[in-house]
Amino acid sequence: MQTLTGISIPIHTNCTIHRGFRVRSDGFPSFLPKEVDNIRDPFARKLAARIERLPVSFSESCVMSSCVKPLVRSDTSPVVLLHGFDSSCLEWRYTYPLLEEAGLETWAVDILGWGFSNLERLPSCNVASKRDHFFQFWKSYIKKPMILVGPSLGAAVAIDFAVSHPEAVERLVLIDASVYTEGTGNQATFPKMLAYAGAYLLKSFPLRFYVNFLAFTGISLSTSLDWTNIGRLHCLFPWWEDALVDFMMSGVYNVSAQIEQVKQRTLIIWGEEDQIISNKLGVRLHCELPNATIRQIPDCGHLPHVERPSSVAKMIVEFVQEAQYKDVQYTSQF
Repeated sequence: MQTLTGISIPIHTNCTIHRGFRVRSDGFPSFLPKEVDNIRDPFARKLAARIERLPVSFSESCVMSSCVKPLVRSDTSPVVLLHGFDSSCLEWRYTYPLLEEAGLETWAVDILGWGFSNLERLPSCNVASKRDHFFQFWKSYIKKPMILVGPSLGAAVAIDFAVSHPEAVERLVLIDASVYTEGTGNQATFPKMLAYAGAYLLKSFPLRFYVNFLAFTGISLSTSLDWTNIGRLHCLFPWWEDALVDFMMSGVYNVSAQIEQVKQRTLIIWGEEDQIISNKLGVRLHCELPNATIRQIPDCGHLPHVERPSSVAKMIVEFVQEAQYKDVQYTSQF
C-alpha cells in the first residue's frame, strides 16, 4: 500500500490541517467508498483515482473539500467544472480529459454537500454556504477569473456565484440549465422524517437507474447499470442524507431573478432530446441573458458532457479560444 505524506496547509486562522490521505493498493484514494471498486468504466476509474481533498475554511467551518486538480497550471483563464444536483465531479469523466488534452487548465470541483468531501462535522449546506465555500475554494486555490461551467442545477450554482462574485468569473458555460425552479421556500416546519424518507428514495438504485433512463438516449443496459453505480457513489457516505436534507429544507436555489444581472459572456449548451428540462427553456434563457450564445446538440439528452463529450469539449475549447483571441486583439491596440 502506498502512502502520501500529509503536510501542514494553513488556510486562514481557523483552518490548519495536518492530515495526509492514503492511496489504496488499487490506486484509489482511501476516502472514497469501497464500492468504487465495483465501477467498470475506465474513464470513471481514472478520474476517481485523481480526486483529492483540499482544506477550505468558510463561515467558521473547515471542510476537506474534494476536487480534481489540473496537472498543469497556465497563464490563461482556468476552466472550472461544477456538477448537477446531488452529483459529483465524476460527471466529467469523459469531457475532463479532452479539455486537458486541448491544453486547458481544468478543475472539477464538488459542490458543498455533494461529492466526496469530508462532512463528518457537518456545516450548513444551504445556498449561502455553498456559495461561500466555493468562493473560499476559488480564493485559496484557483485565484484567477475562470470560465465557470455548470450543468443542470450546477447552472443555477454558477449564475448565483457569477452575480455574487463577478470578479471571480470571466465567462459562463451553462449546460441544460435548471434555472427556472422557484425553490421550496423555507421548509423548516416540514417533517424531517419525510425529508429523510425522500433522501432514502433518492439514494435507491431503482430511482437512480430510472433517472439514467430519462437523462440519456439509447445507452445499453450494462452501461446504465454502471453509470447508476457511478452516480450514487457519493451517496454512500454516512453524512450524505444529513447534508441533502439540510439543503432541501433551507429553500434550495431560486435564481430566475438573477439571470438578467449576469454580465459575463455566456455559452448555453443544450441536448435537443432532453426529457428532463425542455430545450424551450434553453431558448428562454438565451433571450433573457444579456450576452449569450446558444448551441444545441442533436440526439442528446440531459447531460451532454456525459453523452456527447467530444461535442461539449469542442464547444468549450472554442469558447475559451474566442476569449483569448479577443484579449490578444485588445492588447494589440495599445
